[in-house]
Amino acid sequence: MSRRRHPAKAGDDAAGRPKSPRQLRVGEELRHALAQLFERGDMRDPDLRGASITVTQVDCSPDLRNAIAYVMPLGGVDRERLLAAMRRAAPYFRSQLARMVELRHAPELQFRIDESFDYAGRINQLLHSPDVARDIETAADDEKDKPSGTQ
Repeated sequence: MSRRRHPAKAGDDAAGRPKSPRQLRVGEELRHALAQLFERGDMRDPDLRGASITVTQVDCSPDLRNAIAYVMPLGGVDRERLLAAMRRAAPYFRSQLARMVELRHAPELQFRIDESFDYAGRINQLLHSPDVARDIETAADDEKDKPSGTQ
C-alpha cells in the first residue's frame, strides 16, 4: 500500500520531512558565521574581496555533513561572477566555519543565489499592476454595497 505524499513546505528537507530543530539551529549558526566571514572581507579571491554579500539562509542535510547557503550580492549585481568565486572559495569557507562553529564535521558547502528577492519583486509588480488595482477596487465596492450582517 502506498503512502500519501504531501507537497513539500518551506522548512522541509528534500524528502519532504520537516527539518529537525538541530538542523534549523545549526543552519542559523552557519548563516551567522558565513555573514561574519563576508563582512570581514579578508578573502584572497579578488572577486570576493570588496563584495557585499548577504547570506539569507543556510539549509543543512539531516546528517549535518552538507549545507546549502543561499546568498544575494548587494543590489543583485554580478551574481554569476560572485557565485563562481564563492564556489571556488568553498574549501576556504569550510575551514573557517570549522574554526568558528563547534561541530563534529564541518559541512560541505554549496552556494546558490537566493531567488526569493526576485519572486517577491515579481509579486509586488503584479499587485501594483493596473488590472489587479482595478479588481481590488471592484471587490472593495462590492463589499461596501452588501447589506450589513450578510457575508
